[in-house]
Amino acid sequence: MGTFGRRLLLAVDAKGYGGVDVVTQREWQEALRRLLEEAAHVAGLHWDQWATQVGGDSVFAVLPQGASEPALVDPFMRQLESGLRMFNRNRRDEAWLRLRAAVHFGTASPAANGFEGRAPVEIGRLLDSRVLRAALAAAPEAHLALAVSATVFNDVIGEAYTTIRPQEFREVRIAEKEYAGRAWIRVPGYDVERLDLAVTGPGAEGGSGGADAATVRPRSTSTAPGDTVVHVINGTVHAPGAVFGISK
Repeated sequence: MGTFGRRLLLAVDAKGYGGVDVVTQREWQEALRRLLEEAAHVAGLHWDQWATQVGGDSVFAVLPQGASEPALVDPFMRQLESGLRMFNRNRRDEAWLRLRAAVHFGTASPAANGFEGRAPVEIGRLLDSRVLRAALAAAPEAHLALAVSATVFNDVIGEAYTTIRPQEFREVRIAEKEYAGRAWIRVPGYDVERLDLAVTGPGAEGGSGGADAATVRPRSTSTAPGDTVVHVINGTVHAPGAVFGISK
């Protein structure tokens, strides 16, 4: 029987890595590690305790037990985006390092070749989803596009544990391979609600087409049966007889 544990996970991947020359690839690899380490230091997340799997233009990390979810979503991501802006300043457009990032919290335990559990698979689907790729492609001046799982959004952002407002995120529904679920995306510097995330057909940047699909769920769409309803309310609400916070 395996060891059960819930951990905080981060995954990042560079856009367009295969289309740049080897000099730029080397620069990106060096910058990626440095920027992640700097962001971890600023957020107080003890980089030296992370378990990481590096793939050149990508990093998958399992943070140590007790790592702060708000710190990863807020100061870490702010510093990472700031570091990317500084790195890209004065570089030609095609040499910009632009990242997709995903944050998840769930079951992940050490295994023979990394980590096992649902969370490592799920964060990979979030990171590689065509809707997150479309968000970064639709924001040409953006340096970072972030997706967080429903668990992270509801428990951390929706409960106001960060300085990032829930309204800065856009809810989407993702169906990638065997994974289907909701995620919330944010693109610093852009109103994510105005971005064109239409990715239902083949040909999206990095997408595989076929059975993989991602659909955007507008704010006005009715909640499907069995969904969890999250209300973020500012101020005083006078609603005699009302019931809030129903979930199935």
